[in-house]
Amino acid sequence: MIKRILDLDLSATETCFLWGPRQTGKTTLLRQLYPDASRYDLLLADEYRRLVQDPTLIRQECRALGLDATSQTDPIIIDEIQKIPELLDEVHWLIENLGLRFVLCGSSSRKLRRQHANLLGGRAVRYELFPLVYPEVADFDLDRALNHGLLPRHYLSGSPKRLLQAYVGDYLREEITAEALTRNVPAFSRFLEVAALSNGEVVNYTNVARECGVSSPTVKQYYQILEDTLIGFQVPAYRRRAKRRVVAASRFYFFDIGVVAQLTRRGVVEPGSELFGRAFEHFLVTEIRAHASYSAKQYPLAYWRTVSQIEVDCVLGAHEVAVEIKSTDRADGRHLKGLREFREEFGAERLVLVSRDPKPRVTDDGIEILPWRVFLDRLWGGELI
Repeated sequence: MIKRILDLDLSATETCFLWGPRQTGKTTLLRQLYPDASRYDLLLADEYRRLVQDPTLIRQECRALGLDATSQTDPIIIDEIQKIPELLDEVHWLIENLGLRFVLCGSSSRKLRRQHANLLGGRAVRYELFPLVYPEVADFDLDRALNHGLLPRHYLSGSPKRLLQAYVGDYLREEITAEALTRNVPAFSRFLEVAALSNGEVVNYTNVARECGVSSPTVKQYYQILEDTLIGFQVPAYRRRAKRRVVAASRFYFFDIGVVAQLTRRGVVEPGSELFGRAFEHFLVTEIRAHASYSAKQYPLAYWRTVSQIEVDCVLGAHEVAVEIKSTDRADGRHLKGLREFREEFGAERLVLVSRDPKPRVTDDGIEILPWRVFLDRLWGGELI
């Protein structure tokens, strides 16, 4: 059994939202942490039907537990809370009047916001569960991660192709399409493929719109849907005190490498190939993003690129750390140009190149060249930022 890093520490005293894409392991985590908790699973048809018909039932049933703020041990769990937004009014009442605590679990807050649901006005702490990360997996296999993705079932499967097909077909193309509020399903499906092909690149709404046969505003809406449903995220451009002309648009990444592989129908990624390099960068960006959340440091993540195509893949915090990612097994001066230019521009405190080099080294001008495992050990060990 994989032990997840996410610690719902505040759930002992506070109501919490736990968000995360489907199959990241939210339900499994909650069962491990709270095996004896009262729970409502809105994926169960009968549970959903009775509560959607009468949301007040949850208030009546929670009152029947006879609990209050001092006697409650485990939180009450509601899984897939976004399916019945009206339940949040009942939860609000139970928090205010009985002092009860809840963990409200879901894969998207889009429906809640769209229906102006009660998001508890700051009474609930937000957590997010990501796919598996490096320190959660014993004997972590990079090639397996880059080819299978890091959703638990997919990474652990000996042959995840059918699982990935089902995930993309049943989840992305049906549930996410339903979120699009559009009858143009073929255009949205095409958009998913185009967005995956440009994963990790600077977003150009006009080019994507041309490929999909829709307008730029529609493409912006589609990207927003992917963010709202936690299927993707943007990494903004770093523009603080810029002296040079820089690219201002964000980069967009899907939340999981395996989903990108399925959407783009790419084959096995082999070390040394362009596909490997793109997947390697994607993996490390998602690790940094997860670390910023799980560590509770919540440092900003950005990238930097000038109009002359000099770039740094990741800028952490207020340029305390700049990270360039190269899949080469022998980093040299060519790979360090972006970091050196960034230091000249901003005076960054720490410059790191992550690669597949066999051993760590430091250049004469102080740039750290770290094998990817060493980088991740230091990142998750709190030694980097």
